[in-house]
Amino acid sequence: MADKSSSNAYWKANIKTIQLFLVIWFVVSFGFGILLRPMLAGIKIGGTDLGFWFAQQGSILVFLVLIFAYAARMNKLDREHGVEE
Repeated sequence: MADKSSSNAYWKANIKTIQLFLVIWFVVSFGFGILLRPMLAGIKIGGTDLGFWFAQQGSILVFLVLIFAYAARMNKLDREHGVEE
């Protein structure tokens, strides 16, 4: 069993990772897809404007990338703190 300070460091790193990934997800989905959509309307990608792309596909694709990045980051944290499966 890991000691209390190691456990606290693990959870602190875990919460920091979660916060970072939630901020990225928020910025991409809400920021680019909704708030910045009018500014991105002039940029074309795949036959449509970039704001529409972020609102319809981009946020979903970024979310999928975040899932895999989170899993990789947590595996690394688990190894660093000795709590891997």
